[in-house]
Amino acid sequence: MTDIAIQTKDLKKSFKETRVLKGVDLEVRRGQIFALLGSNGAGKTTAVNILSTLLTPDSGSATVCGFDTQSQPERVREKISLTGQFAAVDGILTGRENVVLVARLRAVPHPTQVADSLLAQFGLNDAATKRVDTYSGGMARRLDIAMSLVGTPAVIFLDEPTTGLDPEGRLEVWKTIKKLAAAGTTILLTTQYLDEAEQLADRIGILHDGRIIAGGTLDELKALLPPAKVEYIEKQPTLEEIYLSIVSKKAEQVDR
Repeated sequence: MTDIAIQTKDLKKSFKETRVLKGVDLEVRRGQIFALLGSNGAGKTTAVNILSTLLTPDSGSATVCGFDTQSQPERVREKISLTGQFAAVDGILTGRENVVLVARLRAVPHPTQVADSLLAQFGLNDAATKRVDTYSGGMARRLDIAMSLVGTPAVIFLDEPTTGLDPEGRLEVWKTIKKLAAAGTTILLTTQYLDEAEQLADRIGILHDGRIIAGGTLDELKALLPPAKVEYIEKQPTLEEIYLSIVSKKAEQVDR
């Protein structure tokens, strides 16, 4: 069995006259947390939607757990879970009913027990019997992520998973992501929070102008910058500094 959980080759996608992805090559190994960074409009969500079979690429290929997203979409969907940028919850149902519904759709045994366990994990026990349209934005987001964990999927796509969460909820999501990866789940997340990528990611890719212009571990990305200036202590560059430097250099090359 291959060690590659997610792979794209020369992935391209346009919307009318706008070229969003211009040839994305991506490789994520099983059990890794891979953070895809990029500014708004860089194509992060488009890439995730292709990998989760919601969009068809114009050209190139994408596979998840060895299954092609275009010719074997049903097999891909059996292996994945997706949490989008906005909470996909039913406001008329209670929190427990939302999770139970997903558990039943996935044919998971003991759906009520599964729901109660996930609700407890995300601090939603007290709100389990309340309609979701009474939840705060952060609560709805935590419920959405809990629903994505039903059935222990092999690959989870998290598109800006902690947007709208309070610090406590954000840390709880981080802990859950780390536990999932430690148990062998592959996670691809997009995020606008560079500290989130620093905390979670085994590997990082920077998507800019439709292509991944740099990738590697945090230490490998740090090595792309000049050696740290030594005064009294050695100051290591933050991921934010690395990101902004790489993107600005790429922009300068394009302008030339």
